[in-house]
Amino acid sequence: MTAFGPGPGRTERLVLPGVLTAEQATRTVAGIAAIQRDDGAIPWFRGHHLDPWDHIEAAMALDAAGEWERAEAAYEWLARHQNPDGSWCAAYPDTASGVDTAHPTDPGRESNFCAYVAVGVWHHYLSTGDDAFLDRFWPTVFAAVEFVLGLQQPGGQIGWRREADGTVLTDALLTGSSSVYQALRCALAIAEHREEPQPDWELSAGLLGHAIRHHPERFLNKDHYSMDWYYPVLGGALTGAGAKERIEADWDRFVVPGLGVRCLSTNPWITGGESCELALALWAMGESDRAVEILQWIQSPLRAEEDGLYWTGYVFEDDAVWPEERTTWTAGSLLLAVAVLGGDEATMAVFGGERLPRGLDSDCCA
Repeated sequence: MTAFGPGPGRTERLVLPGVLTAEQATRTVAGIAAIQRDDGAIPWFRGHHLDPWDHIEAAMALDAAGEWERAEAAYEWLARHQNPDGSWCAAYPDTASGVDTAHPTDPGRESNFCAYVAVGVWHHYLSTGDDAFLDRFWPTVFAAVEFVLGLQQPGGQIGWRREADGTVLTDALLTGSSSVYQALRCALAIAEHREEPQPDWELSAGLLGHAIRHHPERFLNKDHYSMDWYYPVLGGALTGAGAKERIEADWDRFVVPGLGVRCLSTNPWITGGESCELALALWAMGESDRAVEILQWIQSPLRAEEDGLYWTGYVFEDDAVWPEERTTWTAGSLLLAVAVLGGDEATMAVFGGERLPRGLDSDCCA
């Protein structure tokens, strides 16, 4: 892996007035790169753990910064440590000698964690145009998608996870299923590019999208979490007037003007990840001004200038950051939001979704 240095012609898309200067963007990318292990693994922070979804989010941010070799190393790490059934464990400890895949801290396998590799691989291909990479990682994506679709329920929703003993938790999370929907569409884009149609995936994507849009009763009720509010929009299942209506309905419940987005509607705690993801959803809706405003709000309470990383959250009633951790995925989500607002085509493609396949329409309500 080469030393840190953003790719030419890319860093200007990580500059956003009131959010990041060129120097700040470089420092944030360097902060993620400093935590990445030599073998490509990207833990939350050194000494904590790695989970597949957040590892990929950080890798996508590296791609948005032109750090293509580092991002590819992150995907190579995933391919090397994929389980025989196509999954990854939910969490692996980061030790002094590296990420310990032999002793996962959570041996369960979560559906949205495993599916997200399709988003990352497609994003890397769109960032680099590297067909050899796409060919090499097609088996990894294929196996992951097949594992995830093995958890799909008759109503289209995706079961949350498979435990280490094989037990399937069939309850579905709206946030997780919305993330899986985005991943299925990216997987279908990869299959289409390779001219390897996957009609079963198209049917599954259509059923899942329909469930998200029309059947809230098929998902566990977690509506006090902001992610359940915006993820149907962020994942691309809900667009247009439906997306606008959903976001406006709970804006005042989750958004704290001048600070950011609550993780839970009941707690005086704004978080960087949720704030940046809402910004991505707003951009996808055509609400770029509001997206920029939210990214500007979180800079003061959450940005750590010494390393360019971001605190996970801020308890505004106590004027205190909490927990006292700066995570690669929080910084990654910030960089991805800045990248779409700056016109990065690869990042716009995976979060905008206009050119992603939608799957076959479901007629379950006919």
